[in-house]
Amino acid sequence: MTEISTADIKILRDETGLSIAEVRNALNESGGDKEKALSFLKKRSVEVALKKGGRALGAGSVASYIHGGGTSGTLVELSCETDFVAKNEEFKNLARDIAMHVAAMNPADTTELLTQPFVKSSDKTIQDLINGAIQKFGERTEVRRFSRFSVSE
Repeated sequence: MTEISTADIKILRDETGLSIAEVRNALNESGGDKEKALSFLKKRSVEVALKKGGRALGAGSVASYIHGGGTSGTLVELSCETDFVAKNEEFKNLARDIAMHVAAMNPADTTELLTQPFVKSSDKTIQDLINGAIQKFGERTEVRRFSRFSVSE
């Protein structure tokens, strides 16, 4: 078994924001290989999201994004289970990133939105971002609805 250093754990934890135990487990499962550990964590985020799928959404955040000198803008409602998570800055930033994505990519509906590659990082979809948030915060999270406005439409 490969020895996992504290530095390796810290690097991956800083990159993902996940708990030390989750990161250590991923590194152990991957034999210390960072890329394999990231792949393991991505697969794990899907499993975690499926387990939490039946929980009630009682809180969330509404984020806006204005683009193109005020010619287009979006509102996104990102829902979660508790106001504790909804008030978290990282959760609010996720909602804002999704609002920015909607402004740029103009998805037709939530289903299309979730499958689109994220504009800031094309190796992840919006669903991947949400699954990561579920894994990180331990709560069911979903885009409940969004609206996009444009003066040219």
